[in-house]
This record gives sequence, structure tokens and C-alpha cells, in this order.
Amino acid sequence: MKIKLYTYGGAAMLLLLASIVVSLSIGSSGLPLRDVWGILVHQLPWMGGGADKWDASDIAIVTQLRLSRVLLAILVGACLSLAGAGFQGVLRNPLADPFTLGVASGCSVGAAFLIVFGFQTVIGIWSVPLVAFITGMITLLIVFTLSRARGSMNVETLILSGVIVQAFLGAIVSFMVSLSQGVVNEVMFWLMGSLSARSWEHVRLILPFLIVGLPVLIRYGQSLNLFVFGERHAAHMGINVERTKLIVLLTSTLLTAVAVSIAGVVGFVGLVVPHLLRLLVGPDYRIIIPLSAVGGGIYLLWADTLARTVLSPKEIALGVITALIGAPFFAYLLYRRKVLQGGSL
Repeated sequence: MKIKLYTYGGAAMLLLLASIVVSLSIGSSGLPLRDVWGILVHQLPWMGGGADKWDASDIAIVTQLRLSRVLLAILVGACLSLAGAGFQGVLRNPLADPFTLGVASGCSVGAAFLIVFGFQTVIGIWSVPLVAFITGMITLLIVFTLSRARGSMNVETLILSGVIVQAFLGAIVSFMVSLSQGVVNEVMFWLMGSLSARSWEHVRLILPFLIVGLPVLIRYGQSLNLFVFGERHAAHMGINVERTKLIVLLTSTLLTAVAVSIAGVVGFVGLVVPHLLRLLVGPDYRIIIPLSAVGGGIYLLWADTLARTVLSPKEIALGVITALIGAPFFAYLLYRRKVLQGGSL
């Protein structure tokens, strides 16, 4: 297992590095490639300065805007992908992710509420992530309650419940937008998803959550492997089923909350990346979980790069790009599931 993890992990890290190089090299400012990398190299502490040969505005574009946005895209993508892997592992359902279960929309309701009523800085930069986490957990409990019947949880009913709750919460956010025209653009950010106007402050905000969340999910990778055979089998193998479900779901929701509080509702990342990795490297969650962090970063980095460069200088909403990729993939998964089950969902 370790050899396989190191092999795939090394390849994924090389792909991530290449993606960072490409994304840093292009942008709407039209800076020459030589200047971009000259500025970056001269920011290294052992280079002893020398950055004064470039304009302050060019340095700010590269270091304050482009570099922070690249790192933020990687961190947000990693959080969403890890959350998707956690949900899919616990629920034994490849169609589960923060978007399809309505958790992302639940988190956005909390964020939109704070923005509309001006409470987003009550306890500093932690206000939005905290409230987003609370509303996300409430949403998850509602979806579980709707989908549970006679002590069991049907997979298709779970997804349908998530879609229904997601639509309802979207209506609530739209209602809040209509209440306060002064923050329409800011609230629309949560609905469409974007990394524009983000800064190093947001990188510092999300990084601790990922540093804590990633090891927690890795710790429960083997337990999630046993969940494939059913909760009863996992319990017979010595797994504390309820504690595992609680910790993984809490961690996944927390990662979703901080990602949504920064980037808005960016759909399908947690659906596409873990499922593709499962097809490529197999069903072992001890491998899928760490690779999901890297793969999610790569996926969202490329999506954000396309969002800010395809129609440059105009920017496409990040959620639009991920939906254009993820929605057809989601339809394919539904079709594939229908075929495997003999023609019925």
C-alpha cells in the first residue's frame, strides 16, 4: 500500500507543481513570463532583494494577487475534495458530496445571513466559517432525517433529499438578497462561487482547517474501507461505527464550511475528484483521502485558471466552470448506476 501511495502521490505532486507553474505564468495583466518569475525568485529570502527593478504594481500583481489566488484555489479544492471523500466513505455512496447533499448550500445560507445583516465581523474573520459550519451541520441532519425510513437510508432517497433541501436553501438565499439591495453583489458571490478579491488573509484562514482535517480523515481511512461491507460488518471488525461516522461527518462539514465561507458555492469538486481517483487507484481510502487533497487542489486550480483567463479581462464565475465539468459527470454516474442496477434508479 505504501509503495502504491508514494508512486501515485509523487505523480500527483509533480502534476500539481506543473499546474502551479502554468497558473502563475498566465493572467489578464499581460506581464511577460520573465518578469513574473523574476519577481517570484527575488521574493525568496536568500536572494537578498533586487526586486526594485520592477514596478510596485507589477510586484503586487504577482505576489499579492496571483500567488495568493493560486494557493487559495489549491486549499479550497483540497478541502472540498476531502469533504467529498469523507461523505462518500461514510455513506457508501459515490454520488454523495457537499453539493449534492445540500451541505454547501446550507453553509452558504449562514454566510449570506451574516453578510445581509452586517454580522460578518462579530468575532473577526472566524464569524463566517463558524456560522457556515453550524448551518451546514443543521442541513446535513435535515437531509438524513428526510432520507431515513424504517431505520434505513436509501441511496437514491438521500440524493433526492439533498437536491430538495439544496433548492429550498437556494430560495432562502435569494429571499435574503431581495431584502437588502446594498449587498446584492456580495451575496451573489456565494451563489456563483469565485476567488476574486481574496487575499493572503484568506489563505491563512483556511490553512489551519486543512492541516487539522487532512490527518483526521487519513486516520479513519482504514475504517472507511470496512464501511464498504456495511456498518454491521465494520462493527464486527472492531470499528466504533457511530464515533467514526460522527468524526468523519463533522470534519467533512467543517472543511466544506470554511471552503464555502471563502469561495462561495463551488459545486461538484467533492463529487468528481474522489470518484476519478477511485477509478484510477482503486477503492482504498488510505490512498484516496491523501490523493483527494492533491487532486482537488489541481482540479480547482485549473478551473480557476480557466475562469480568469478564458474571457480575459472579464472573469467567469468559478462555480460556472466546475458545474460545466461536474454536471455531465454527475449525469454519467447516474446513468452508469442505472445500467448496473438493470435499468432502474
